[in-house]
Amino acid sequence: MEKPISIEAFNRVLAEMDIDDISRTSIRQCSMVGSKLEAIQGEPFSHLEIGVPGIPACTIGVEAQKKAIEAGYVSIYPPVQGIPELKKNASRFVKAFIDVDIDPKGIVPTVGSMQGSLTSILECSQLQPGKDTILYICPGFSAHGRQPDILGIKNLFFDVYEYRAENLRDKLESYLKAGNIAAILYSNPNNPAWICLSEEELAIIGDLANQYDVIILEDMAYLCMDFRKDMSVPFQPPFQSTVARYTDNYVLLLSGSKIFSYAGERIGLTCISDKLYEREYPALKEKWGIGRFGDNFILNYLYINTSGASHSAQYALSAMLEASADGRYNFVKELREYALRAHRSRQLFEENGFHLVYDKDIEQTISDGFFYTVEYKSMGNKELLEALLRCGIIAIPLNTTGSGQCGIRVCVSRLGNDEDFRRLDAHLKLFVQLAG
Repeated sequence: MEKPISIEAFNRVLAEMDIDDISRTSIRQCSMVGSKLEAIQGEPFSHLEIGVPGIPACTIGVEAQKKAIEAGYVSIYPPVQGIPELKKNASRFVKAFIDVDIDPKGIVPTVGSMQGSLTSILECSQLQPGKDTILYICPGFSAHGRQPDILGIKNLFFDVYEYRAENLRDKLESYLKAGNIAAILYSNPNNPAWICLSEEELAIIGDLANQYDVIILEDMAYLCMDFRKDMSVPFQPPFQSTVARYTDNYVLLLSGSKIFSYAGERIGLTCISDKLYEREYPALKEKWGIGRFGDNFILNYLYINTSGASHSAQYALSAMLEASADGRYNFVKELREYALRAHRSRQLFEENGFHLVYDKDIEQTISDGFFYTVEYKSMGNKELLEALLRCGIIAIPLNTTGSGQCGIRVCVSRLGNDEDFRRLDAHLKLFVQLAG
């Protein structure tokens, strides 16, 4: 690009899409705006907005899925609770990389981890009278924040930026004391900030979950991707950090999309603790005829929602989980490519006057990984995003993630070759000329 897209052309695109404020759009809306501007410009943009996998899918899964298709499973309804092989291999995988024991019965395939979070949010909001609100530790995946809105469920959120370490306890307790919180949801590693909650912080969350009887929904879409430590060897420490070491009131959400780059098949796992699976809730029994948390999750909410995840994709995921736990497939090694891309692109942003927003895990510098966040001088979210889009960079503003900070989320997955980095640098330099 020799010069930025004119403000007139930019505003025309927003008007055509009925958008009043670009900083209040969803990820998909923002991506569509960028694609329209890209078509007008006739040149490729730098796509930093959507967390699509940027490395090839695990071939072990592809081959297993082909065999399942050829065996005729495409004509057979999948068991909504999951095929036995998948449940067994998933339980072993969780033990291998998280060091948590979960009965195969409580591990359920879902249509991506997003269906797992949606279904968990719905169930948690109906467990106990008066506990009808979901609390989010933000920033977070923007779609998670919209799920309770779509379901008509109350939700609250706060930006964890100023509430790390022991400060997290007082902040969480200020919400929990009201008695209306049913569940707490967060991602770890964090989307978009890539911060990782410490063991101290996870212990605080677990302790409060026990004290106030709330369910923790822990999104592990980026499992073992804190590359500051090597978690690639199954059944050997260090393991993925988790709240599951400090409470039985938990549900873990795993994603085949990021761990195995299997996004196109929409397959994930909801892992319910043994005690929570068996717990009886009178409110569920009265409303649905099934009081047990795990059975109700599967037989009511999940069955009515989708009748189960794709049969052949379950076989694919099962094979990948088995190979990983056996040590035949090192998924963590494959994912390290994202850290290299993050390091290289962060240098470009910093050279052009940007700075990290969420830069520390308490005292430790954040890991390079799938995402990071940057700001530019004192520019607000709307002003920053508009200028970046006009200069060929598509990203999402931090306010859409529940953050109280100004800046954007950078996803590195589509920065796959030298030309992508050269283009990003050129777009950043054009932005600096525009923004000053």
